[in-house]
Amino acid sequence: MSLELSEHLQKTVDHLSENFSDKLIHVYQSSGDTFIIVDADSILEISKYLKEELHYIFLSDVFGIDRYTSDERFEVVYNLLSLKHQQRVFVKIRCEEENPEVDSVVPIWKAANWFEREVYDMFGVYFRNHPDLRRIYMPEDFEYFPLRKEFPLLGIPGSIELPSTTPDTD
Repeated sequence: MSLELSEHLQKTVDHLSENFSDKLIHVYQSSGDTFIIVDADSILEISKYLKEELHYIFLSDVFGIDRYTSDERFEVVYNLLSLKHQQRVFVKIRCEEENPEVDSVVPIWKAANWFEREVYDMFGVYFRNHPDLRRIYMPEDFEYFPLRKEFPLLGIPGSIELPSTTPDTD
């Protein structure tokens, strides 16, 4: 790899390349951060390795991205920190538009619970084996996913009852 990485980040990339060569898709840097795209089916195995062997013990965030492409439309991004080495890495997985599904990392980082619920609620990515996968912001019977790019900016008229904008005069 020709990336200029800190010693620990280089060690992270090297160890992942050695142990998961067939599951590592791409490594790149952007704005000073390191991104590692891995095969979605290996997220549990790689996450466990990152936490237990490379000391990325803090899951800071999980978020979704709608790439709005015909192939591998959605990304789920895990923002991981090694407090021991004071390093950050972003691990990305991609999933298809039809029935986007990935394994939950809650068994590895309990903090993933609400982050994954938010990605599910806003993008419709289903997290297999999540302990309590239900909507976090939208009503349970809401049929849409508001952060998908095809969702209208002004919302879907009549899809959810909104409060009156005129004050009561009682």
